[in-house]
Amino acid sequence: MDQLKHTLAGLGEFAKENLPPQVTGTVTDLTSSVRSRLTLGSRRRTQPIDDEEAGDIIPLDAHAGGGHSTCKHGPQLRVSPALQSFIARNHILSSGETVADLLAKSHIAVPREVINRDYPLPEYFVSSSHNTYLCAHQLFGESSTDPYRHTLQAGSRCVEIDVWDNPDNLDEPKVTHGYTLVSNIPFREVCKIILQVVEEEEESGGGGGGGAPVLISLENHCGAQGQEALVRIMKEVWGRHLLDKPVETESHIEQDQHVRLRDLGSKIVVIVEHHLVNEASSDSSSDSSSEDEAEKKERKQRKQAKKDTPEAKLIIPSLAELGVYGQSVKPPDNSWFTSSDLLPSRDGPHHHLINVSESGLNALLSSGNGASIAKHNARHLMRVFPKGTRISSKNLKPLPFWGLGAQVCALNWQTFDASMQINEAMFAGTGGYVLKPSWLRSSAAMVGLAEKEFREQVARTRRRKRLSLVVAGASDVPVPSGRDTDKELKPYLTCTLLHPGVPFGEMQQTKKKTDVFRKHKLSALLIGGLTGAASKEEENSLVTDPVWDETLEWDEYEDDELVFLRMFIKSDDSFSSNPVLCVASVRLLYVEGVKGQWRFVRMLDLKGRETACTLLVKFEVDEL
Repeated sequence: MDQLKHTLAGLGEFAKENLPPQVTGTVTDLTSSVRSRLTLGSRRRTQPIDDEEAGDIIPLDAHAGGGHSTCKHGPQLRVSPALQSFIARNHILSSGETVADLLAKSHIAVPREVINRDYPLPEYFVSSSHNTYLCAHQLFGESSTDPYRHTLQAGSRCVEIDVWDNPDNLDEPKVTHGYTLVSNIPFREVCKIILQVVEEEEESGGGGGGGAPVLISLENHCGAQGQEALVRIMKEVWGRHLLDKPVETESHIEQDQHVRLRDLGSKIVVIVEHHLVNEASSDSSSDSSSEDEAEKKERKQRKQAKKDTPEAKLIIPSLAELGVYGQSVKPPDNSWFTSSDLLPSRDGPHHHLINVSESGLNALLSSGNGASIAKHNARHLMRVFPKGTRISSKNLKPLPFWGLGAQVCALNWQTFDASMQINEAMFAGTGGYVLKPSWLRSSAAMVGLAEKEFREQVARTRRRKRLSLVVAGASDVPVPSGRDTDKELKPYLTCTLLHPGVPFGEMQQTKKKTDVFRKHKLSALLIGGLTGAASKEEENSLVTDPVWDETLEWDEYEDDELVFLRMFIKSDDSFSSNPVLCVASVRLLYVEGVKGQWRFVRMLDLKGRETACTLLVKFEVDEL
């Protein structure tokens, strides 16, 4: 940390000596602000992590984020003697079944229709990465090709590439986060690593991605010569894998028709910017009342730096042609969701993608536009990206935006926070594309309804349900370094039920938790219940092998197929924060196929890595 602060100080001195005066002040202020945030952040991180929204930096050996933690890459698993006794006492195993057999069963069963690829592209949610090239911080992190391999192999199907002219060689553009202290890498090398992953998936029969297409969110900052180089490099490196013309099938011939996901195969599909007359600035919607003063100052500094370095606005024809099924636009007004003539043909693209920041979209939602935006997103693509002040790689909350039908919620895969945990649950076992609920798709008759009727019909699609989570216990709960397991750890399970709220764009959550497990606290009366006396193994189980034998209940919730359950094992530390020891999240739609059956859930640490800990639970979902 001290070395990083010293480096930032040196950058400020370098700017004074080598850069123009109008840029020097921006760099100096920026480095000073970052150093102060580092000092504050280091003080905060001396405390155990208690914030259930927080996460840690994701290392390249982690497999979670895009649905691939179910692939069992982690440590060897065991079931504690206490839980083995619980399983035997409650007759959980079927005839001939072993504990190892139960341990090997998946805790989710993704409905076949959810992964059906016969629908138009706008009818799917897409596992997506924002600023994919960054290894950590958004302002001074290192750029690398490694995150592209990592995110694609972890389940992302949409990655972002920010490309800029390389003053040393205009024929080899660079990838970096503009107007920051982030390092840069060659665009060509990024293309090569993406191709390697696509070819590896082909050779392995699709791999985790199931042969699904890879979407490229191309953020162009190059002039005409640089854009020509981009086109040349993409065609040279990606070759036959690059989608460079409309798909021709019996069901899809014309370019203005939406392509079916299946027809894209494993192609690399580029999303290219399309600049409208008087289009919105990327910064015009970034201000927010939730920003602190330091965030506002940094945003203004970056905005001034952009003015000092004008961006290329003209997209050359050869690059525009590669946006076959995705042309990214920033509309100048609200006509894209208020008018029946969405983006006039004389100015608009043939397959537009609304590219909007979370703060910009939230501003529209606060004005009551949710239903109109949801109807738009039933037929057209939308990409939501984090507001610019999320410099520490924190994330937007994707669930409210999924509730609007936004297909691409671009997340910072640098941090395994609450949003990435929910993303992992959404795309678990799917290959990165998830069919949206019927009420968010164009195939539903509701798209043609007026605003009031649309809202009423959406309300009728929701089903009132009750959830009971029967919690047996856990094995091998992780112990934070420096902790005395026998004296200090007091594990308990806390669970939060999440789903999009009403009106559109809001989120509702309800929390439940078990009692704290303490060694020797469980008597035969408490743990045995009506099913029989507890064994000595259960009574004397270690604090790292807790047996709770409790049921957590959510008496009523509205199911719109976007309901998630977040599970945390925490420690009840007296007079201190309660640190999160491990986490897991599930989409309830995926557990309905195993409801009433006992399952082990593999727990993850806050870096997104699989732990040796498993949680034995039973999901009971009933319609009211």
